[in-house]
Amino acid sequence: MAQVLEFKLPDLGEGLTEAEIVRWLVAVGDVVAIDQPVVEVETAKAMVEVPCPYGGVVTARFGEEGTELPVGAPLITVAVGSPDHTGSDHTGPDHTAQAEGSGNVLVGYGTQAPARRRRRVRAQVTVANGAAPAAPAPALVPTTAPAPQGPVPVISPLVRKLARDNGVDLRGLRGTGPDGLILRADVEAALRVEATAPTEAPTSTLTPAPRPEGTRIPLKGVRGAVAEKLSRSRREIPDATCWVDADATELLRARAAMNAAGGPKISLVALLARVCAAALARFPELNSYVDTEAREVVQLPGVHLGFAAQTERGLVVPVVRDAHTRDAESLTAEFARLTEAARAGRLTPGELTGGTFTLNNYGVFGVDGSTPIINHPEAAMLGVGRIVPKPWVHEGELAVRQVVQLSLTFDHRVCDGGTAGGFLRYVADCVEQPAVLLRTV
Repeated sequence: MAQVLEFKLPDLGEGLTEAEIVRWLVAVGDVVAIDQPVVEVETAKAMVEVPCPYGGVVTARFGEEGTELPVGAPLITVAVGSPDHTGSDHTGPDHTAQAEGSGNVLVGYGTQAPARRRRRVRAQVTVANGAAPAAPAPALVPTTAPAPQGPVPVISPLVRKLARDNGVDLRGLRGTGPDGLILRADVEAALRVEATAPTEAPTSTLTPAPRPEGTRIPLKGVRGAVAEKLSRSRREIPDATCWVDADATELLRARAAMNAAGGPKISLVALLARVCAAALARFPELNSYVDTEAREVVQLPGVHLGFAAQTERGLVVPVVRDAHTRDAESLTAEFARLTEAARAGRLTPGELTGGTFTLNNYGVFGVDGSTPIINHPEAAMLGVGRIVPKPWVHEGELAVRQVVQLSLTFDHRVCDGGTAGGFLRYVADCVEQPAVLLRTV
């Protein structure tokens, strides 16, 4: 008497939990052989043909093409155990082998009989002219033990498909998984052996070319500290970047006018620092840090402005204390003092720590834009590219203006894009119309 067995969608490996039915390969009433593919499914990783471990007659299919099924959901039911339906000429006790399946265990699904009872009934291979069948392909991976006989233990249909698409004979492989299961790594290893195997007798010993030694530079001192801090920033801070082009013509004119009036010269970076301090007063979320242990965002009352300085010993970030309380002349003097100390290697630990926001003028290197890494544990960094003449629409007409690209890299934990965009837009407005600063002074 036929027994109806339910075949569920197996775990296809790779951590996948569902698959979409792309195409049914059998219909209700069709006779299927053991391990015959019955459905083609698509996962987040690949297209896979799923073989059924039972031989018999398909009595039901579950899900139409385009339906997404979770792992473990019913896929088809198969009536097994009837010689008329399975095509086997065995009767009696031996016939239960068809109901037990192929023994090719799939992750999350397998034949239910103990391993010692698993049998697989296969028709003998015959050739029309009576000649003996061709010998199986030789093993691709040398092994001291013979390849397993009988059913090939394969973990998932993904492994089967990989082997089939690349012409790998699974019978010639010896699995490295539990109980000799053939893993994807085994098939990939076989492919690597096949790819590197010479097609004819080698004329010399095949050895890989030696790796060029090169110059080794220890990550220590300033370079090591920078590497550690940047790595920590990338590990801990989910950063994002937004940018905008701004017309800096009026800012340059304002600076020229200030310097023409006599007195100490005002630097461009000092004016940009004033802009940053004013912007942070409007958007204090960016003058903060994240206390990961307390799961809190800590907004800071004062602006201690760091600025990136390139020296012969590497990149350093001196900090201008209380930048929000300084005028342009004071900021210019402090930037000059810290820059000279940085180049001479005389910066103290106190002058290199405690920053709350960083200004990065990479325009001095002749580049337009960048997506810098945030100076941990700060929440944001303003990048300033080179100022160059470009075509620009000014007062409704095309003109050549002094254009700069501004970028803001920010910690997405402290604010969303609206806050970051508002900050950057305010900075751009101050660059384009320096008089905007008068409303915040």
